Amino acid sequence: MERYSLREAQDRLRQLIDDARHGKTVLILDENEQAVQLVPVTTTQKPRKAGTARGLVKMAPNFDEPLADFDEYMT
Repeated sequence: MERYSLREAQDRLRQLIDDARHGKTVLILDENEQAVQLVPVTTTQKPRKAGTARGLVKMAPNFDEPLADFDEYMT
């Protein structure tokens, strides 16, 4: 685990980002207290594919007709 002061991190930010992307743990300290840990962004979700739910959702033919319960609000 590598530790850097805030000033050092500002000067070496590009390198610290590259280190984090390659699996190193990078801690940035603010006044000798742990403030930030750099970690790479990981995607655990599979990309969505359009059309995979086709045919699963059904709408009633009268879906967009006014509801009788709301008659008083419609006039």
